[in-house]
Amino acid sequence: MNLARRIALSFAMLGFMVAGAVAGGFQLNEHGARAMAQGDAFAARATDGSAIYFNPAGLAFQDNISLYAGATVIIPTSSFYGPVQDNTNARTQAPGQFFYPINFYLTGPATDAFHVGIGVYNPYGLGSKWPNDWSGRFLTTNVQLQTYFITPTVSYKILDNLSVGAGFSYVTGSVTVDRAVAIPVQGTGSDPRVSLDLTGHGYAWDIGAQYKITPKLSVGASYRSSAKIDANGSATFTPNYGVLNFPEGGVSTSITLPATAFAGVAYKVLANLEIEADYQFIGWSSYDKLEFDFNADGSKSSQPKNYSDTYILRIGGEYTMGDLHLRGGYYYDHTPVSSQYVDPILPDANRNGITFGFGYNLTDQFSIDASYMFLKFDERQAINTDLGFDGTYHTYVNLVGLDLAYTF
Repeated sequence: MNLARRIALSFAMLGFMVAGAVAGGFQLNEHGARAMAQGDAFAARATDGSAIYFNPAGLAFQDNISLYAGATVIIPTSSFYGPVQDNTNARTQAPGQFFYPINFYLTGPATDAFHVGIGVYNPYGLGSKWPNDWSGRFLTTNVQLQTYFITPTVSYKILDNLSVGAGFSYVTGSVTVDRAVAIPVQGTGSDPRVSLDLTGHGYAWDIGAQYKITPKLSVGASYRSSAKIDANGSATFTPNYGVLNFPEGGVSTSITLPATAFAGVAYKVLANLEIEADYQFIGWSSYDKLEFDFNADGSKSSQPKNYSDTYILRIGGEYTMGDLHLRGGYYYDHTPVSSQYVDPILPDANRNGITFGFGYNLTDQFSIDASYMFLKFDERQAINTDLGFDGTYHTYVNLVGLDLAYTF
């Protein structure tokens, strides 16, 4: 295989890597403004439609038909210092971006004990963008990823204080990747750019349980399975220099999104003050390698990723004053990515999030929830990376959530 072909295949491996990057910096847990304002510590209560995500058993304790819908605006800010391989500590600022994952839940009782619902949300998404002429342009300049989980859910109240729930998710998503390609042959003009566009689908399931031990104390737990996503699409080179023999055309891959689990405990400290602490497990070890098949020449590429299972710790609370609900929270998110595999597509790091927000009952049937989160990534040094692109990343994110609720 000639050098040009190897570079093209390497790009494709690195480019679609963002689909695996959902197994880290591209996972989203913000699927309702009420939960988000409390650090997403919500598995033991799950008192609105977002129970479909956090703990499906919570639906059984919701007495009315309700619609809960909204979005979260996510604004990341990233910069890179390096690369060390060029003996520089030059700063590159990522262009500004914003993303707006949605959430939609329709839930209600079928009988006194049996409740049903359907949810649509984006648990994996976002992207990364860097200047077209920056030092890492041969690794990435732009990546955009979006997934949708469509989840019909059922919940059953076994006892007055004990419920179980389960759901099934159809998963669909798309990814677009763009970067420059290094030219190993002189006299071919400007460096070409290459784009990958892929779409895929898969399936997942989830279960949960909720137990109200006393009127003040409740516990909850849920588990969501991994989801294997089979994706197909095309690679396009512009311009496509024939002398380089790029493998333009069809490309396919499979990615396994990780299993996740929540466990939480909630306690009413006062009649109008409730707090909750949650532990979330994420099985990122499902992302151990990345392989691609190219239709043009039947070639296959494989690259180890070796992510680690990890966790998130959450605590949050809600204080009620009549129709006004004040909320706050904190969480710590431990990265699954070792320094060896950090790259500009996923400059992931340990994160600390501070959240606050409010809810207000506008009428007996209509209410609004708003939330804000400041998410600070630890300074991340990429050292002795497989890509040979070492340096230091600084990242923080602002998130604003808004949901409307209507009870029929």
